[in-house]
Order: sequence, then structure tokens, then C-alpha cells
Amino acid sequence: MTDIDTMDDSGVDSAPVWATFGDLMAGLLGAFVLILVGVLVVQMDLVANLESEVKKRQQEEQRRMALEKALAIPLQSGRVTLNNGRIGISGSVLFAVNSDQLRSDGRQLLKSLVPPLQVYLGERDEMLMVSGFTDNIAVSGANRHFADNLELSAQRSLTVTRALIEEGMPASRVFAAAFGAQQPVASNQSESGRALNRRVEMAPVPKGTQAAHD
Repeated sequence: MTDIDTMDDSGVDSAPVWATFGDLMAGLLGAFVLILVGVLVVQMDLVANLESEVKKRQQEEQRRMALEKALAIPLQSGRVTLNNGRIGISGSVLFAVNSDQLRSDGRQLLKSLVPPLQVYLGERDEMLMVSGFTDNIAVSGANRHFADNLELSAQRSLTVTRALIEEGMPASRVFAAAFGAQQPVASNQSESGRALNRRVEMAPVPKGTQAAHD
């Protein structure tokens, strides 16, 4: 082959041009492949996250239905509510105003909750967190038993916890927490709202949660 064979009609050597063009196309192809791989990885992550979220929601729904089934009779009485896995009991059902002494009807209600909760917790190896809440009205000055609402809520949650244990709940399955006037579920501007905020809640939680509240 002569030098003439490597030249185009204008007499310019075309080999370097084609080599540069080939390198450019190879680079573009490599970039396209990298982008495609990145898109596929993102899509796989999205699918995995979606599947995980769906599975989590299914488990939460199954958990809610199991708890509703376990507490069917107490729920029908209307004195117990169930919202997002939290069992609520009005403070007036359990205690008189500014008191941590359990009413007799309140103890009977707690007694009825122990058997189904004990089975539920045992099947899932979970614990029961008993939380006390109050409205935002300061404890009466005439009441010398409690320094403030936080102490009142703490004593009430302890009273309920002890009552559950006395009625057969294993002590290793239950613990108390207090929130005072924090986390209201209704406005404290009206008596009806304050009545809703004066409550005790019980929630099944994974083991180890107690350490986070100690």
C-alpha cells in the first residue's frame, strides 16, 4: 500500500480523524453505560424501599388487628380506646381529680385487660409501656401530694403499673413512663379537651424500649 492509499481526495491524511472519532464514540458509549447502570441501581433501591415499606405497613396492620381482637370485649365497653396501637383509658375512669388512688371500677377494668394483653405480649415477646398524661392546669395548691403535673402523671402511671402486676401481669413485661401536660390529644382551652388529655395510655413496645426511658 502506498502513501496515496491513506489520503482522501484532498490529499489530507484521514487516519487520525477516524481514530479521534472512534475514541469519542467509545467515551460516549462508556458514559451511557455508566448512566444506565446508575439509573438501574437507583430503581432497584426504590423498589427495595417500596417493598420494605409495604411489608412494614402490612405488619403494622396485622399487629393492629391482633390487638383489636385481643381487646374486643374491653373496647366494646367504650371505656377503652385503641389508636395506632396505643390503648387509651380516660383519667376519670381510673382516678379522681388530682389523685393517684385507683378507683374500684378502674381496677376492675385493668384486671380485665391483663389476660388478653399478657397473651398478646407473650406471643410477640414485647413489653407494655404505661404512660401517664395530664391537662395543663397546675396542680392545686391545696394538694400537697404532688409538686406538679409531671409528678402526678408519674404517680398515676406507677399506680396503674403496680395494679397490672398485682392482677397477674409479669413485672418483666410492664414499665411506667410520665409525660405530664406534654403530648395533649385535644385543646386545653375547654373542659372537654382537658378531660381527654387527662388519661393513661398503654402501648406494646419492643423489648429494650425501657432502657431509653430510664
